[in-house]
Amino acid sequence: MLFSKTRLAWLLLLLSIIFFESSALFFEHVMNLAPCVMCVYERVAMMGIGIAALIGLIAPKNGLLRWLGLAGWGYGAYRGLELAYQHVGFQFNPSPFATCDLFVKFPSWAPLNHWAPWMFEAYGDCAKIVWGFLGLSMPQWLVIIFAANLIVWAIMVIAQFFGNKR
Repeated sequence: MLFSKTRLAWLLLLLSIIFFESSALFFEHVMNLAPCVMCVYERVAMMGIGIAALIGLIAPKNGLLRWLGLAGWGYGAYRGLELAYQHVGFQFNPSPFATCDLFVKFPSWAPLNHWAPWMFEAYGDCAKIVWGFLGLSMPQWLVIIFAANLIVWAIMVIAQFFGNKR
C-alpha cells in the first residue's frame, strides 16, 4: 500500500509542522527574537502545509482528499521555499532597493495579524540575522526545511502513479 494512503504519513507531516511552528513561537516569545514580515509569511506557508496534512489525515485512502492534501502540501512548500530564499537574499545581499515590507499585508477577509497578533504581527528587521545554528541563519534553515518538504512531496506524488492499484 502507498505510504500516502496511511494516516501515519499525514500525521508525521502534521507533527513536523507543529514542531516547526512551536519552535517559531518559542524563538519569539521565550527567546524574545522579533519576527519580521518574511518570518510571518514563512509561518503562514508552514501552516498551509499543516492544513494540507490535516486534509490528508481525514481520509488518506480517499483519492480526492489525498490529492487535495498533496496539492496543498506542494503549494505550501513551494511558496515557503520561495519566501525563505527571498529572505536569505535580504540578509546576505542587502540593498536599499530590495527590502521587505514594514508591516504584514493580509487580505481584508483574513486579517491574521488582527485575529492573532501574538503569532502574525511582525516587528523585526528582515535583513538582521538574530539567530544562527551550525553557521546558518534561520531563513537558511527554512530553505533547507521547505526544500526537504518539496523533495518528500515529489516522492509521494510520483509514488501515486507507481504504487499498488488496490
